[in-house]
Amino acid sequence: MTVRILKRGNIILKRAFDVVGATVLLLLALPVMLFTAVGVLISLGRPVLFRQKRVGRGEKEFEMLKFRSMKEVGDGNDGWSTGVNARKTRFGNFIRRTSIDELPQLINVLRGEMSLVGPRPEQPRFVQKFKTEIPGYEKRHFVKPGITGLAQIRGLRGDTSLTDRLLEDISYIEGWSIWLDIKILLITPFRMINRKEIYTKGGEGN
Repeated sequence: MTVRILKRGNIILKRAFDVVGATVLLLLALPVMLFTAVGVLISLGRPVLFRQKRVGRGEKEFEMLKFRSMKEVGDGNDGWSTGVNARKTRFGNFIRRTSIDELPQLINVLRGEMSLVGPRPEQPRFVQKFKTEIPGYEKRHFVKPGITGLAQIRGLRGDTSLTDRLLEDISYIEGWSIWLDIKILLITPFRMINRKEIYTKGGEGN
């Protein structure tokens, strides 16, 4: 399976779109982020942000940011998380179900570590595991990982087929355009609420 890599001009265009889009979204989300930060401080204490190693473009590792939603502070490498978890508070469950905990990743976008749209990034140990189990998995790393993506708006998040997610990710890379990114971003808010909030595959949990 071959995958078309974005041309340099498209990479520049996508980066410009990310910078402008992330800046605007960060300004719009600032009141929600401030409220969330206070909520985390009251319910969980410090630190407010949770940092976890993820794999980005070219399999380069970076620290992905989230609002903390669990009582313990760790690196998140103690296994896949599930919706039923005694370590979470009610506030933590709320920000996970509504995906508000993902908002700090706008900072990752401005840093150039992530894109607004792209394949979701995984933990290093899961990447190594999936590369040996799923042919073509490494092709996800031809582009920067995203806060949202084609697989996510099509319901492929949490306990869903990794192969199906990979096919959607490759379809996104092959068919990329600014208009596709805009379409995915417009649809994302309608897919944000995750009532079951179960993440048993892919290490997407805190």
